Amino acid sequence: MLNIDKQVISILEKCRNLNHLKQLQSCLITLGHSQTQFLSFKLVRFCILSLSNLDYARLIFESVYSPNVYLYTAMITAYASKPQYQNSTLVLYRDMIRRGGEEGEKPNHFIFPHVLKCCSEISETLGTKCLHTQILKLGFGGYPVVQTALIDSYMKCSSNVLIARQVFDEMSERNVFAWTAMVSGYARFGEIGNAVCLFEKMPERDVPSWNSVIAGFTQNGLFLEAISFFRRMMGVGENGNTDNEIRPNQVTVACVLSACGNLGMLHLGRWIHGYIYRNKITINSYSVNALLDMYGKCGNLKVARQVFDQTSEKSLTLWNSMINCLALHGQDENAIGVFEEMITRGGAVRPDGVTFVGLLNACTHGGLVEQGYEYFNMMTRDYNIEPEIQHYGCVVDLLGRAGRLEEAMEVINGMKIQTDEIIWGSMLNSSKVHKRMDFMEFSIQRLNEISPSNAAYGIILANTYGEVGNWDEVRRVRKFMTEQGVKKTPGCSWIEIDKHVREFYSGDKTHPEEIYKTLDSLVCCSSFQNAVVS
Repeated sequence: MLNIDKQVISILEKCRNLNHLKQLQSCLITLGHSQTQFLSFKLVRFCILSLSNLDYARLIFESVYSPNVYLYTAMITAYASKPQYQNSTLVLYRDMIRRGGEEGEKPNHFIFPHVLKCCSEISETLGTKCLHTQILKLGFGGYPVVQTALIDSYMKCSSNVLIARQVFDEMSERNVFAWTAMVSGYARFGEIGNAVCLFEKMPERDVPSWNSVIAGFTQNGLFLEAISFFRRMMGVGENGNTDNEIRPNQVTVACVLSACGNLGMLHLGRWIHGYIYRNKITINSYSVNALLDMYGKCGNLKVARQVFDQTSEKSLTLWNSMINCLALHGQDENAIGVFEEMITRGGAVRPDGVTFVGLLNACTHGGLVEQGYEYFNMMTRDYNIEPEIQHYGCVVDLLGRAGRLEEAMEVINGMKIQTDEIIWGSMLNSSKVHKRMDFMEFSIQRLNEISPSNAAYGIILANTYGEVGNWDEVRRVRKFMTEQGVKKTPGCSWIEIDKHVREFYSGDKTHPEEIYKTLDSLVCCSSFQNAVVS
């Protein structure tokens, strides 16, 4: 028997396609080894790993009357790695448990992480809880690999954060994976304080653990904090030391480039771009898209276009980023040109809802009302994309800027989804530009219903009444705002000096006194110049 095992392994190493495998399988059936568990396992593994043929692997698996735990593990692991097969993972695990009750075949602890992954992505809370109960009954609740998988599965459901923390606290041995799963989960649901607190307590950190907290900051709009942690990760602190063991990877640079783009920190973005090439970090689609997005948001469209043109295999995300960058900076014709190029040369790439948001924005900035209407109709007619709130907002803004407020209201009344601040905010801005008080009052009424604590809308209305000299209405609006207790969110700006970003809020008195003296002198100079001119 040992001899045939070696022969099968030797032959498998020489197999190059499915026909070769079938010949070997036929030989084993002829020799009476079709039910040999070890040989069937080798065939299944080869079919999965070397041929990537899960369907034929399942046929081999099904031909075995009583597959053992290793055969089940091989199939479950393969299914769990493919999103389209995740239902099959749960069905196969169920069959294994049922068969195990009859014939004594039990799962091992290596199976549960794969099944838990599918539970969280398909059946969410109920599936994870049921499997957790089963894990405890089978005696695998104390295995670190299973506990880590439980934490990750629970953390994918916002209602189970406390259960995930309980599992984490009960672990006798917490490895870096368990810590990272907990930090990532907190960050995913916006509990950044808990994520950072846990991160600081980690006895050891690897690149994924740093990425989890940096990505958490970026996803929750805390871009300054993301950059601060990136600098910590690079080892750039007061002592100037650099930790050679912790180096950014593709995920790190994508997150930090996103933060740079949102803050307009072109200098740091360029440095990261150079760092990628100096350290030969593999560029994937996420990294390329992050680079393009950063340069685009920072206004360097020339380099953004170079990054785009130098990418041979352009993903839909990359096409969308290029269109949106051009639209953002008012280059409507170029944005439309990129879309036309995508249609003619994109191959299998088809536009999605994000593509049309960029196109409609480009038409809005360029005043291309009829062309924007055509793209809006094309989206549903040619690509079966149902309009979302962003698309309606773009169309309302497009019509409103052109002064066609009655048509914009018709679009709003014909919407298939509920309106929100985007829609009525667009209507309000257009009404203000064209001095249509009737539409302004109606829009603000709707906005106050949606967000009663937002003072900005009332301020806009009061200022507009002041511009036309209707001071009674100004006093009425301001009195209403005072009675409701609403306050305007202070304005904020920032500037990068010596690689540090400084934030300034309206009415802020936390900065050194010299800054305010300089500001006062600038105000005095401005007043003097105005007096001289007048």
